[in-house]
Amino acid sequence: MATEQAAENYTVEDLVALNPYNPDILNDLEKFVNEQVSSQTYNLDANLSLLRLYQFEPERMSIQIVARILIKALMAMPAPDFSLCLFLIPEHVQMEEQFKTLIVLSHYLETARFRQFWDEAAKNRHILEVVPGFEQAIQGYAIHLLSLTYQKVPRPVLAEAINIEGLALDKFLEYHAANSGWVIEKGGQSQVIVLPRNEFNHPELKKNTADTVPFEHVTRIFPVLS
Repeated sequence: MATEQAAENYTVEDLVALNPYNPDILNDLEKFVNEQVSSQTYNLDANLSLLRLYQFEPERMSIQIVARILIKALMAMPAPDFSLCLFLIPEHVQMEEQFKTLIVLSHYLETARFRQFWDEAAKNRHILEVVPGFEQAIQGYAIHLLSLTYQKVPRPVLAEAINIEGLALDKFLEYHAANSGWVIEKGGQSQVIVLPRNEFNHPELKKNTADTVPFEHVTRIFPVLS
């Protein structure tokens, strides 16, 4: 009895740290995924532990839970979490339509094809809308990539990358001008957004001149410029 009470005092993180391959914690890990969704938090280690347990007990696999794990992993980009999770999911499960869709979305994000990403996401809103904060997370990723590429971003490029236009984009720009150090300039017939300086869009800021932009950043940036 005392042992059971002591176990109840452990957090899910504690249980994963103590024994990530214990099948008795599978239900706790599934509940924890749902908690991450509702509270808009994230724990990759716990989610990977659950996917490993599913490998040992495939009959207990919840497709709904796996989908939520993958969506949360997409939201963590540019971290490689999606690939880490996908590696633990059996190929026959990956062939289900919702997972094929998530894989396509991941590819679009990795290659910075934001127009195609948002078009595909709109067609599959029923899959994605179960996880709050998805659009905002992807918008943050898009801005991150643009900041690696541009000193000044044309308004149409930003609008396409974050899928916001019109008055909503005006409010978005006003917010970031006030809170993120963005400067809005007029450039011809459109606005230009001056992004904060960093070592990627201003190479002279690099502390070590021998440093280079990581290759994965370059491959993701090229499609934005096309």
